[in-house]
Amino acid sequence: MGTVAMGLVGVTRASTGSPCLGCPQGCLVLPEHGVAPVSPSPRHLCHTSVCTGTVWRQPLHPVPLCLCPQDATPTQPCPFSLPAQTLGLIGTQTLQILVEPPWTPAVLWDQVTLTCPVLGTGGVTTWYKDGQRWLQEGPNRLLVTESGTYECDRRGTGRSPSVTISDARLVLQVPAQVLLEGDAVTLRCRRWRNKSVTGVRFYNGGKEVGRPLSGTELSLSLLQMNHSGHYSCGGWVDSELSSWAHSVLVTVTVHELFSVPVLEGPPEPTEGSPLTLSCLSTPSPLRPQASLLHVFYRDGQVVGGPQWSPQLLVPAVGVSHSGNYSCEVHSKVGAVRKSSARLRITVRRALLSGVSLSVQPPGEQVALGDHLVLSCLVAMGTGPLSFSWHREGSRAPLGTGPRLELRHIGDNDSGRYHCRASDGDNMAESPTLNITVLVPVANATITPGPLSHQVWSGDPVTLSCSVQVGSAPVTYTWLHNGQEVARGPLLEFRNVDVGHSGTYQCMATNQLGKDGHRVFRALSPELALEVTPPAHMDTVAAGVSVSLLFLVLLVGVIGSWHRCHHLAARKPQERAPPATLEEGKVLDSKDMITKRARTLGFSNSGLPLKARGRCPSHSQWRHRRRRSERAERRTISRKQQ
Repeated sequence: MGTVAMGLVGVTRASTGSPCLGCPQGCLVLPEHGVAPVSPSPRHLCHTSVCTGTVWRQPLHPVPLCLCPQDATPTQPCPFSLPAQTLGLIGTQTLQILVEPPWTPAVLWDQVTLTCPVLGTGGVTTWYKDGQRWLQEGPNRLLVTESGTYECDRRGTGRSPSVTISDARLVLQVPAQVLLEGDAVTLRCRRWRNKSVTGVRFYNGGKEVGRPLSGTELSLSLLQMNHSGHYSCGGWVDSELSSWAHSVLVTVTVHELFSVPVLEGPPEPTEGSPLTLSCLSTPSPLRPQASLLHVFYRDGQVVGGPQWSPQLLVPAVGVSHSGNYSCEVHSKVGAVRKSSARLRITVRRALLSGVSLSVQPPGEQVALGDHLVLSCLVAMGTGPLSFSWHREGSRAPLGTGPRLELRHIGDNDSGRYHCRASDGDNMAESPTLNITVLVPVANATITPGPLSHQVWSGDPVTLSCSVQVGSAPVTYTWLHNGQEVARGPLLEFRNVDVGHSGTYQCMATNQLGKDGHRVFRALSPELALEVTPPAHMDTVAAGVSVSLLFLVLLVGVIGSWHRCHHLAARKPQERAPPATLEEGKVLDSKDMITKRARTLGFSNSGLPLKARGRCPSHSQWRHRRRRSERAERRTISRKQQ
């Protein structure tokens, strides 16, 4: 009976490995791509972590040949078996006889060639037939001429597994290759020396599995695990259908291409968190490079794939992502498909928290008329979310939605703002944000007015600057003839002098924010300040007094003149000679008035003086008046000097 197992097609030479340093006797390195060790007596191969790399150990007691998982021990049962004729799977230093043509069993009439490969440094080849030494120091390559069981041996490597050469009347042959799910295999029923056989039938476990439509071959495609079994064939071996022949049993083993997938992932993720599902399926070590596609399902609907990656990533899960998940793995052509068990995933609602406000433009102060945008941010919690906006002191909500826009903001929009977020079950409130509306300064004025102001030298002067509107703090700057001279709302002079004369303005400013990125200014109208010196003040005062007295006297003179002419018509009298002013004498105001009256012809009592019994003529009046004015100008000039 032969055995067929999963692996590479054909017969290949075993890869050589090297012993691990410090490992027990019999430990060998398992290369990434090699052949399974085969020997006349079955061996148990198990993993050990004594050495770096992959290491395999032979137990003391023979058990069926097998490949064990990494955590296995020599006493554990093996998950699957390897045939004695299978080469090219797992590397080892054990000899493997290469058979051409690669069929199991090989038949004598095919001119079979056996090759004993050279491992390491080589050595003398010894051939065994039917368990007995048959050819010592023979060639590496041998053409078989007799049926039987063959083995080869090289010094230091041990005896190879046996190879059977059949010369039976009817033989069922299977390709010497490892079979995996999805593969195809052809079974052929052959009569001795290729003679004719008719009515061929194929059996598995004694049950007929098929009859070829013509010829002696049966093809099995898309192999599954249930195709494994003990196969044989039968047929008529003569033309008269009087002799029925039956072959020996050949074991056919179909192995998994990959394991049944297992879907792993968190069963209760939090809403808004990422979700990663892993569809875990291990490819067969006999075909580790098998291309596998993965498909993910939720409640029977495809949510991911087909894809090469075994993972499904959901960046942020919501309540709608809850459901029964499963995954399916299939080969590239889809011949082999396997599904995982269902995984129930329930997304838990995230507790609403971390509600905050942001403002644009940045800062808590805005200027009158600006455009303000408030945004409500939620750190944890997912939708659907609802929002409402509130200001302290206002009962009705200001708006809904994640943003609140205030266009052309007014001074009554100042206040403490906050937003509320709700997911229908929970509600959270943001901290308050105090918004201050800045009113720019405008209409700066200086008091006291009017725009022109005259003061005397030495007088105290106080000017005050104020604005009609403007949010505090307001800064005041005083300008004298365009140059800054002081700051503050008041400009005070205790004793002004002529140097303080000129134009004055005040400039009021306030700013937006502590950094002053926006500054508002208001400039007052100009105020002209005139300071009069002391001498000029005395002269002006004297001139004003004399002028007033002169006007009074002039009225009296005119009245007296009329009276004089009226009296002269009735009684002429002698006119008194006019009094003369002593040269160099400065008269005071009273003296100037008395002298001017006498010059004009009046007495101290205001009555006209008599001269030769008649009143002065018009020419005399004009002459006396001019002389009096010249005397007055001389007096004023001397006072100014």
